[in-house]
Amino acid sequence: MTASSTRTLKGRTLFITGSSRGIGLAIALRAARDGANIVIAAKSAEPHPKLPGTIHEAAKAVEAAGGKALACVVDVRDEGSIHAAVEQAVKTFGGIDVLVNNASALSLTGTLETPMKRYDLMHGINTRGTFACSQACIPYLAKSENGHILNNSPPLSMKAKWFGPHVAYTMAKFGMSMCVLGMAEELKPKHIAVNAFWPRTVIATAAVQNLLGGDSMIQAARKPEIMADAAHAILTRDSRDPANTGNFFIDDEVLASEGVTDLSHYAVDPKAQLFPDFFVD
Repeated sequence: MTASSTRTLKGRTLFITGSSRGIGLAIALRAARDGANIVIAAKSAEPHPKLPGTIHEAAKAVEAAGGKALACVVDVRDEGSIHAAVEQAVKTFGGIDVLVNNASALSLTGTLETPMKRYDLMHGINTRGTFACSQACIPYLAKSENGHILNNSPPLSMKAKWFGPHVAYTMAKFGMSMCVLGMAEELKPKHIAVNAFWPRTVIATAAVQNLLGGDSMIQAARKPEIMADAAHAILTRDSRDPANTGNFFIDDEVLASEGVTDLSHYAVDPKAQLFPDFFVD
């Protein structure tokens, strides 16, 4: 039994953006197994021709796993939809204990190949959306016994190699990480822990399959469950402990700190050479 398995999210309310599929849904299902309340905050109300999952399907999966679910149509670029979902969450579950800023837009394109519409989308969802969702949830997180904000964003690094190939995307993701750096310090008096977490390797998601290399990339990836287990470990730590805020966690390092070192079951293909993710040396 690991340390995190003795800690629980039972009865806690998690507001998870981009949770109709992929990493967000995996985090939701892991928390649901504890008996948590999950706010599925995503745009996917209707089936997408290329992407699996809707908020309603995710809600059913959460309830089947043992949690309670509230499906909310949320565009993180729209403050009105954020606040409406937050108010509905508080009305339904009595508060919010955890915000996971998982929603993200991706385009690994150079400056001349990045239309401003795509630039605006990435910055609107990644950086601005993270800031807006945090702003809306902080008053309720401050009332929680163990308030957490967790951003799916990379460790900050000013190495040119992370900017050169896709400067617009890097700025948008680092914007999320800068929210961690600033808010962790700002929210210490409120005892809200603010952290980032990021995968060591590529994760098998629809975005990776559609945008980064198809089935061959998926075979070299780990399953979203590794991120979910890492998130669970982080979110069950004491937010009042200064050591538990302002961190830029890597998934396998979190699990190692919890005594989990055999990661073979997370691999899509245990025999394949894993492909490293961006932003990790």
